[in-house]
Amino acid sequence: MTAPVRTRFAPSPTGDLHIGGLRTALFQWAFARANGGQLVLRIEDTDRERYVEGAVEVIAEGLRWLGVDWDEGPGAGGPHAPYVQSERLDRYHAVAAELRARGRAYRCFCSPERLARLRADQRAGGEPGGYDGRCAAIPEAGAEARARTEPSVVRFRMDRAGTTTLDDLVRGRVAFENALQDDFVLLKADGFPTYHLAMLADDHEMEITHVIRAEEWLASAPRHLQLYEAMGWPAPRFAHIPLIVDGAGRKLSKREGDVGVLSFRDRGYLPEAMLNFLAFLGWSLDDRTSHITREEFARVFTLDRVVPNPAAFDVERLDALNGHYIRALPPGRWRELAGEWIERGLPADVPRPLDSALLDALAPLLQERVARLDELPGLVRFLFGEAPEYPAALLAERIGGDAALAARALDAAIAAVEGVAPGEWGPVPVEAALRSLQDALGLKLRKFVSVLYVAVMGAPRGIPLFDSAALLGRERTLARLRAARAKLA
Repeated sequence: MTAPVRTRFAPSPTGDLHIGGLRTALFQWAFARANGGQLVLRIEDTDRERYVEGAVEVIAEGLRWLGVDWDEGPGAGGPHAPYVQSERLDRYHAVAAELRARGRAYRCFCSPERLARLRADQRAGGEPGGYDGRCAAIPEAGAEARARTEPSVVRFRMDRAGTTTLDDLVRGRVAFENALQDDFVLLKADGFPTYHLAMLADDHEMEITHVIRAEEWLASAPRHLQLYEAMGWPAPRFAHIPLIVDGAGRKLSKREGDVGVLSFRDRGYLPEAMLNFLAFLGWSLDDRTSHITREEFARVFTLDRVVPNPAAFDVERLDALNGHYIRALPPGRWRELAGEWIERGLPADVPRPLDSALLDALAPLLQERVARLDELPGLVRFLFGEAPEYPAALLAERIGGDAALAARALDAAIAAVEGVAPGEWGPVPVEAALRSLQDALGLKLRKFVSVLYVAVMGAPRGIPLFDSAALLGRERTLARLRAARAKLA
């Protein structure tokens, strides 16, 4: 009988959830759901020097935002609790002791200074880096006696003969020369395990059947496979998914740029768009599908459709997807979102609450014009408070640098708008008045309309000019046209 599929997402709480980590979690979640299995959330907090208070909550918030739910772990419980590694230290010490009893691990007393010198000497001599095994021959009894008075770590004794072979579910068969491996640390001097030991013990105890992780862990596969063999435990299946790279082909790094998951949420990306975007970073359904829902992805995801090649993080595609999902929002939901983001982004001195009727009129004008929700406040700020500031040169620049023509356009616009009676003010009369300028100026509207945009809203483009003027009101529109003309005096 085949065991049910169990995957795990095991982030380190050393900061924000990185976009690459979210893609990994999404693939793990989808694989579990597609196979009727479970996803375990496990917090790997054994790196105490880099631990960040509150990071666990940030990680959970990012997963929930995307809709990645877990079956076991913090907040969900489960039969293998606790799911935080710092609460499982006794388990790791027991496994380390068992490996020592089997002759596959030993205490190492080399100081950090000696190890630094060793690495420097290896680099200088052009030798491959790695521990030289100096402490491997210390008798067990002698090592125990020294450990009572000297700091030590526990290292795994790698089998250096032959090769270790991995049958990877994404990359196929990968062979590693054991002679190139070194004896790595299992338990640190502070008693906390390294990733390698904690992962081994937890994945075995939590009955993980499939380890889906980033390509950067592929080099550690021989260590992990030998650890499983040394303990006599069956190894899970491994799938190393491709790296995410930037436009220059470099690994996307959380140290370069803003790639924290919640920063995307806070810049106005919808979770539907982000899920769709991440789903196709290294995976495809066929040569036609470019949009996919959370439910469909959870139904059709398979590892054999994951490619090993690096996946490019294309912000322009993400923006296009986000715009697609914004335009697909039903009117009620869009009005709610637009109101929230406009109110959040306007200056503090703008009176709250905002006029509901004004927001009702604005929402349909904006839905076709934004790729991210954080663009909304900038498009409507001209309606609130004083006239926007802009350089006089911008007016002439919008009409080929001809300041005299810009002045003529503004004079004609002022006269046309003055001709619209206050009781008739609205988008249709405003449009008729401004379109009449084409004959007066002998120019198509598109040739000079951006001058009017700058005058009314302080920018050469935005929501439709006629609607903008109608919402701004007759007197405020005239005041801004006159102020623009004064700038050209």
